Amino acid sequence: MLYRGHQSTDGTDGGELTVPMAWLYAEYIADELLRTGDLMPPTSFEFRAGRDALALTVFLSDTDGELSGIRVVTQLETWLSLTAYDQPWQDWVRERLEQLAEETAASGHPAPDLELAEAAWRWLQETELLAPDLNAVPGGGAPAGEDEGPKVWTPAWQLGLPLGHLAIHLF
Repeated sequence: MLYRGHQSTDGTDGGELTVPMAWLYAEYIADELLRTGDLMPPTSFEFRAGRDALALTVFLSDTDGELSGIRVVTQLETWLSLTAYDQPWQDWVRERLEQLAEETAASGHPAPDLELAEAAWRWLQETELLAPDLNAVPGGGAPAGEDEGPKVWTPAWQLGLPLGHLAIHLF
């Protein structure tokens, strides 16, 4: 949902600040889902990765521009399917961002929501977090503790997406 209230109340452009309500609302939903799941501390980079991945999913899946609080529960299944392990989520994000950018350019209106979504996507792609290497099991057994075992640098979206998916399940 791109916030289209970019004009003053009398219908003329009053030079007022355009508030990115759609993005802020998507971020709020993502934050609440992750906090409810209590999967990790809200101050961690992993939490941010999960929040940004979920916020992108919520924001970009709202194709009608009518994301509302009453529909959140009805959207959970959609968000689960988009964030599932076997789905090309990153390709879907790229395609939706390109589509929204084209629509915004054609309309000629500012798009602060889209700018924030693009910034979140850049952070998720460019930031790498140190995470357990789930493909390597030392000595054939499971590591004894959370901080033990091999680690690998992972793009933030690859860590945040399953975290967000799990948070939706726990909700």
